[in-house]
Amino acid sequence: MNPQILRYNITGSRRFSNYFFAVIVAIGGIGFALGGLSSLLKIDLLPSSDLRSLQFIPQGLALSFYGFAGILLDAYLWFVIILDVGGGYNEFDREKGIVTIHRLGFLGKDRIIHFEYPIQDVLAVKVVINNGLNPKRDLYLKVKGKNEIPLSEVRNPMPLSALEDRAAEIAKFLGVPLEGM
Repeated sequence: MNPQILRYNITGSRRFSNYFFAVIVAIGGIGFALGGLSSLLKIDLLPSSDLRSLQFIPQGLALSFYGFAGILLDAYLWFVIILDVGGGYNEFDREKGIVTIHRLGFLGKDRIIHFEYPIQDVLAVKVVINNGLNPKRDLYLKVKGKNEIPLSEVRNPMPLSALEDRAAEIAKFLGVPLEGM
């Protein structure tokens, strides 16, 4: 590992919670869709229950609707997981004098978001901490002539000690002040 380069990988949508919910939604969506089709076709498609006696209108139709809606939601969840939306890295390279922010997005012309800034344009590392009902603990990079650039992952708030350690490490590495502490 090069001591002149500091790199943090950012976890995108490939988190355990997303896999877990995608599997649960798939099971539910397929179950509801098969339940609705069982009532329509009068064939037992679900071995654990007898849904042939349900009338297709309105119960079977409602089951089918929710089943296919669940399948569509599940397809979207797997699409986001496969694309790893939000994933990427933050790299601080003193050798080249460049800060690199790299993220992945949805398909299209902005699929890959890649910003590079000269280290000398970095003004500070900013920490934002809001406690309460919707806590927020984020790191931002203040760059000359630009908006504040988020460095944190989109997830549950980082533990305060980890946030402070990361902010201090980045500020020390870049030789810039730390704001908001």
